[in-house]
Amino acid sequence: MARLNGKVAIVTGAGRGIGRATAKLFAAEGARVAVLSLTPANVEAVVADITAAGGTALGVPCDIGSADQIKAAVDQIVAVYGGIDILVNNAFDPSAPFSSILDLSVEQLQRNFEMGPIAYLRTMQAAYPYLKASGEGRVINFGSLAGVTGLAGYGPYNMAKEAVRALTRTAAREWGADGITVNNVLPVAETWGPDTGVPAPTNPLGRYGSPEEDIAPVVLFLACKDSQFITGSSLTPDGGSIIDSAR
Repeated sequence: MARLNGKVAIVTGAGRGIGRATAKLFAAEGARVAVLSLTPANVEAVVADITAAGGTALGVPCDIGSADQIKAAVDQIVAVYGGIDILVNNAFDPSAPFSSILDLSVEQLQRNFEMGPIAYLRTMQAAYPYLKASGEGRVINFGSLAGVTGLAGYGPYNMAKEAVRALTRTAAREWGADGITVNNVLPVAETWGPDTGVPAPTNPLGRYGSPEEDIAPVVLFLACKDSQFITGSSLTPDGGSIIDSAR
């Protein structure tokens, strides 16, 4: 339906899972997409998929834990595409989310913060002038239901993801006057399936979400004009899991 015609979108963590599904959907909807991920081979594969389907994509290998690489990536994207309208912060370090509170080290916590709210803050700051110039900038950050529920054994991950939600709400308030909306997505998706050690979901729909069919369309909604009056919110494509944590 070309809901993103003329838009430039950055998607971090776009080499696999939800990020890949989002990048491909954005391109199918007319956006020029910057595909950011740590692994060059994954970046190249996603760009190839997008271009084969008739879309436009720029591959940018990037370690979002590096401030210098984030700045270089944004500079490259603006040089090629001329601006930025949409920023999706999806990347995280899957190797370091697990620890009980009792065993949690400051070093492990710091790594989760560097790859989560600190990295998201840096990408948001780097993209801000262009999001403002867009007149209808969109930022979509990925939080986690694990942080909301306090999932046992995920101490550093939970803490970092809840910090992302605080960053999102604050930026939504401060950037609203610039026409920029800032929202969270808290998914329960197949990327958190049995291989990660997370129990099968007990949500009302009884399944994990599909990155392509259940999660990416919600991100698209937050990126397009349909969501222009929503900011500072956390949307939960989670099969109803949030019901269990409601108070």
